[in-house]
Amino acid sequence: MKRTLSLLGTGVLLFSSAVLADSWKIDGNHTSAQFAVRHMGISTVRGAFTKVSGTVDYDAADVSKSVIDVTIDTASVDTRVQRRDDDLRSANFFDVAKYPTITFKSNKVEAAGAGKLKATGDLTIHGVTKQVVVNIDGPTEPMKDPRGNVHIGASASTTVDRTQFGMTAMTGMIGTDITITIDAELVKEAGAPGGK
Repeated sequence: MKRTLSLLGTGVLLFSSAVLADSWKIDGNHTSAQFAVRHMGISTVRGAFTKVSGTVDYDAADVSKSVIDVTIDTASVDTRVQRRDDDLRSANFFDVAKYPTITFKSNKVEAAGAGKLKATGDLTIHGVTKQVVVNIDGPTEPMKDPRGNVHIGASASTTVDRTQFGMTAMTGMIGTDITITIDAELVKEAGAPGGK
């Protein structure tokens, strides 16, 4: 009986912790993912992915309980040059037919100073998963839209070596270090837990 009560008590505590973390959905219409890479060592070429989705469970009282899960559609790559975009979608780089998404799933979130967080997690690109550290500015103070939905914003960035993810084409012409930045708006719909 005591063991049963103990297990029930543990379950209640775990449930309470889950409830305390607010669940937010990435607003794809107001979120962008950009990347930057050196070209021939003399200029920086910038591009974007226009389709980003995911969720964030954010616990303001204890950020270590927060969880970040982001998915980027690789076919949505856009560098404003069609020929270059086609090459990036090909097997030379992202191979979107075989690897349609880039994903990041955090396994640790911690405070990193006033208004800043640091997330460590698994980044999967081109079918290869590596642990990376993502630096985050935010989240911002919540704002409510006319429909009663609550919004927050954050900006996250990291730098990776593309060759570690199996993308080794044209290393003499195109830099290997890629800076990835996501400017995200997250929404919690009216009526959702904590959303009123």
